[in-house]
Amino acid sequence: MTGSQGDGTTANDEPQDAKSELSAFGVRDTSSEYSISSMSAQSTGDECFRSPCHAENSMARMESYLQLGQLTDVVLIAGTKRIPAHRLILSAGSEYFSAMFTNGLRETNLSEIELQDVDGSALNALVQYCYTGRVELREDTVETLLATACLLQLPAVVTACCNFLRRQLHPSNCIGICLFADQQGCADLQQAAHAYTTEHFMEVVRNQEFLQLSPEQVSKLLASDDLNVPNEEAVFLALMGWLKHDLTSRKNDLGNLLAYVKLPLLPPSFIADHIETNPMFKDIRACQDLIMEALKYHLLPERRPLLQSARTHPRKSTVGSLYAIGGMYAKKATNIERYDLRSDSWHHVDEMNGRRLQFGVAVVDGKVFVVGGRDGLKTLNSVECYDPNTKTWATLPSMSTHRHGLGVGVLEGPLYAVGGHDGWSYLNTVERWDPQACQWSYVAPMSSQRSTVGVAVLNNKLYAVGGRDGSSCLRSVECYDPHTNKWVACSPMAKRRGGVGVGVANGYLYAMGGHDAPASNPSASRFDCVERYDPKTDTWTMVASMSSGKDGIGVILFGDKLFSVGGYDGHHYKTSVEVYDPQTNEWSQAASLNTGRAGTCLVVWKN
Repeated sequence: MTGSQGDGTTANDEPQDAKSELSAFGVRDTSSEYSISSMSAQSTGDECFRSPCHAENSMARMESYLQLGQLTDVVLIAGTKRIPAHRLILSAGSEYFSAMFTNGLRETNLSEIELQDVDGSALNALVQYCYTGRVELREDTVETLLATACLLQLPAVVTACCNFLRRQLHPSNCIGICLFADQQGCADLQQAAHAYTTEHFMEVVRNQEFLQLSPEQVSKLLASDDLNVPNEEAVFLALMGWLKHDLTSRKNDLGNLLAYVKLPLLPPSFIADHIETNPMFKDIRACQDLIMEALKYHLLPERRPLLQSARTHPRKSTVGSLYAIGGMYAKKATNIERYDLRSDSWHHVDEMNGRRLQFGVAVVDGKVFVVGGRDGLKTLNSVECYDPNTKTWATLPSMSTHRHGLGVGVLEGPLYAVGGHDGWSYLNTVERWDPQACQWSYVAPMSSQRSTVGVAVLNNKLYAVGGRDGSSCLRSVECYDPHTNKWVACSPMAKRRGGVGVGVANGYLYAMGGHDAPASNPSASRFDCVERYDPKTDTWTMVASMSSGKDGIGVILFGDKLFSVGGYDGHHYKTSVEVYDPQTNEWSQAASLNTGRAGTCLVVWKN
């Protein structure tokens, strides 16, 4: 550092006018360099200043230029509207204008550009958006704005318009929004509008949009299995309403459109009273063929496996709800979950009235009967019924025998409780519940003792499949005829199956999973294989296997597919749900249970 001068100033404190004079005579001024180098030595790094509002302020200035008509270099013409703008701003905001002005097109150097078939008001609003990032969405103009935003390739505006229209969906406009979204290539909005249309179909068909659809559009809508309808009659009546709206010009389309109504799934009485006798169908060969197909389906139930088609595949809303009740897992499940086919989801809906394991469940007179089982300590003979409408439980007369590991089935009205274990021994006895007399009585016993038995009803007969008799798992199968009160032996399965799941589809009986392990070896491997029984030939055939081996699975026909729910693989209680298609002999996955469980009982309950 320089020492002090006599007057108390440093060399750097030299008066400014003296410095100027030295510089003027060519004398080098080193004081400024010395000062900068000193600062550099003391600093810790360079500094970058960023104005937080720079972009916003710049765009605001550009918007003011636009309002004043200053520096604009192009005029957009749409109809009678002339819209001045800046090429740079338009290109920065829109891919459409960027391509127009930067790729050497004819418009690059034009001072005026006319846009054909573009709404002037929408174009003006979107030019303003390029400057401000703001645009007003209104019910009466949003569709025009969306179409123009699609043209100008403004994805943020397109998304905003689609979200706005999604919030405006109503039974009176959803079809129009769906068609408009399809035209504009807005897939998400189109799917949302279609889903809304199918969900509110019963309200939609009462509005003008439905009545004004073209035949092709009607066929596309009626083809959907997602229509939320109480029954297939509602679909037929909707088609008749559309037809009568303009009968003269639409009657020629009836043969094609009637094919989208699932006539075989209509009640025979409805076919006889409203379709077969309707003079509208008399002279149309295609309609007569469809009516005959439906009548054959009802008159020849044994041929239904050969009469399968899209018209015998039920719509998701008409199959009811699938309930998974109780079962066994680490905490002894007592909860009830309901599966909705349209949303492919499970929801907890209620709890059982108390702990109950290895029980049987069936629907009788619209109520869910829960029969027997064990509470963890003792085997039960008690019976309860659950009303899904009111979510209430009621107690019914008990069985004569305590049973867990039993199978149940409803055959021509009465409920049968088959086999099981009474806490001491394996059972071959069978009891029947008479809904009219509200009492239990014994019927003929099986030839074999069976616990963890699979029970199913096929062709008005009751089948008892596999199970355990105390010494081993069983291959044997028995069939009960209520008219003769006798059990008859059927061909045995290829595998011994304890804890087997059984279901019926298209005139066949299916046996799924299970195990052939002694009671002392609970971790032994489970089966993934599935066998199918044909009662006409009394033979079993192996079909496609499940994805993994398990026993204690719940099996039921839901719609036209067999659902295999939960189970135990020797180590874990499963949440998985597999779906078997008898037509294709293929398995697929459905949404998983919320709670893994084995021995869960399944029922299908129709509202």
